[in-house]
Amino acid sequence: MKRAGKVARFRIQRRLGVELPGLGKAGALERRPYPPGQNGNKRRKFSDYALRLEEKQKIRRHYELREEQLRRFIRNAKSGKGANWTAKLMGLLELRLDNVVFRLGFAPSIRSARQMVSHGHIRINGSKVDISSYVLKVGDQVTLTDKGTQNQIYLRAKQSPRLEVADFLRKEEQSGKDVGIVQNVPSTEHVPFTFDAGLFTEYYAARNV
Repeated sequence: MKRAGKVARFRIQRRLGVELPGLGKAGALERRPYPPGQNGNKRRKFSDYALRLEEKQKIRRHYELREEQLRRFIRNAKSGKGANWTAKLMGLLELRLDNVVFRLGFAPSIRSARQMVSHGHIRINGSKVDISSYVLKVGDQVTLTDKGTQNQIYLRAKQSPRLEVADFLRKEEQSGKDVGIVQNVPSTEHVPFTFDAGLFTEYYAARNV
């Protein structure tokens, strides 16, 4: 029998028509690649608004963010230099500590990575950081505490990683322990699922965020 949380995560992905790796286990679309409440013979009709909303929901659901959290990151992305705020936003989201822990294969989902961080199992450049929204910089090194290397979340992810390590990161072994290093600033192309950045931008442009 499937756990309620897994069923809910699968329903979210079926509704959006895409697998979102950050939600954990693969296979949401394997048996029923259509939205809940529909059968495979029906075609969905989308308004322009619905198309834009769907792209926004993909980002919010994958990175496990509340709407206000996402809007705060959008404002941060718009505040600096450069016109392409969407690319900057994706860089910020990909460099969040919970996401980096997930993308390094230290946890099987962003939610479980967040748990590893909040429980104090993660170190940045040798110092403990327990804030999931902490944004890393190029050159930062991510390691686990001794207790973290024995945690079942990490051991499960190490045995069966959800994704390959992204190319803006590097993972190597030092003194018998995994070390993750941020090599470059990621961008829109590093989002690990099909995503229309233009529709996402239009959604928030219409709301003056």
